[in-house]
Amino acid sequence: MRRILLAALAVGSFLLGHSPSLAAEASIAAAANFTAAAQEIAARFQAQTGHKINLSFGSSGQLYAQITQGAPFDVFLSADAARPAQAENAGLAVPGTRFTYAIGKLALWSADPALIDDQGRVLRNGDFTHLAIANPAAAPYGTAAVEVMKALGVYASISPKIVQGENIIQTYQFAASGNAELGFVALSQVLEAPGGSYWRVPENLHAPILQDAVLLKAGEQNRFAAEFLAYLKSPQAISIIEKHGYALPRAK
Repeated sequence: MRRILLAALAVGSFLLGHSPSLAAEASIAAAANFTAAAQEIAARFQAQTGHKINLSFGSSGQLYAQITQGAPFDVFLSADAARPAQAENAGLAVPGTRFTYAIGKLALWSADPALIDDQGRVLRNGDFTHLAIANPAAAPYGTAAVEVMKALGVYASISPKIVQGENIIQTYQFAASGNAELGFVALSQVLEAPGGSYWRVPENLHAPILQDAVLLKAGEQNRFAAEFLAYLKSPQAISIIEKHGYALPRAK
């Protein structure tokens, strides 16, 4: 009888340590533009719950490709609405869990404090050699940047000067390092950057950057992943999201 009890305890211990539904942690794939906000939210969530949050950052396109290839993420925080919807349609996400957690803002930024005025006239006068944008095929902020330049009628003249970053973090690094005199980045990055000059791009120049979250199939049995998604809607998380320069959808 004692041997049976010991064996049962051993099996129970194994399941406790290896069952996704019992693991006190969650793995989050988050768009690069949301890095600072996600880190702060995760730290607050961990402090309040004791549950560990593992964050992985990249462009939305890169992260989605990893998800389609079986990457074991529990939650996807995209920089767009399209890829979480694609994940649902492909059976990679749990239906009914998708929502907009933030609305992104675009900015034209330069490390040079005298280069950009509050109207972004530098785009029209072309007084620069390189402009950095995130890869439009993988990063929604890159798509928005192209839309802005086309709306202003300057894309044809500027396109030979464009250098592309793999994601919005690399794009910011191009401009910060001087490899590009200026770049289209997330407003959240500008608010955290000391010095420089920037133009807050009017929202009517590009489609809204709706950033959607969704629970992935890999995290369907992980209640801590669902708790983290719910926490994104909490007053504490919302205050952090707004502090980092994002808007939130209007309550329905």
